[in-house]
Amino acid sequence: MAALTPLMFKSRAGLLLPCQSFLVDWVRFASKKAGGSSKNLGGKSPGRRYGFKKTDGNFVHAGNILATQRLMRWQPGAHVGIGTNNTLYALQDGVVRYTKEVYIPPPRSSETIKVITKLPKGTVLYKTFINIVPIKQEGKFRLVGLL
Repeated sequence: MAALTPLMFKSRAGLLLPCQSFLVDWVRFASKKAGGSSKNLGGKSPGRRYGFKKTDGNFVHAGNILATQRLMRWQPGAHVGIGTNNTLYALQDGVVRYTKEVYIPPPRSSETIKVITKLPKGTVLYKTFINIVPIKQEGKFRLVGLL
């Protein structure tokens, strides 16, 4: 029994007195709980600045951008071109005009099958067109004076 007494007083921290052994078993060390991961990472990108750039009645030069759009909100009208990303631009110098016109889709188009058949009979569809009214050319011909 005398040989076992030194083993009874040993603890994790080394040699202790019998009265101090209970302190070692109940000591808590400082710790920090692991933080969770954030889930809402997106949504901080700036807007893409879609919309009309020139309003009705503005004078534009050839090549000026009239409107930028992701989907076809405005249709190209007279003297207006359309880019690969649906950007509408002026083909000639002139004044911008917005018009709403009755739209009659082709009878066998995919739009007719998907959209038109679900609408009530007699519904009239309108689409907004952007047109350019070209400026009048003056009758100044230099070659006429040579005749």
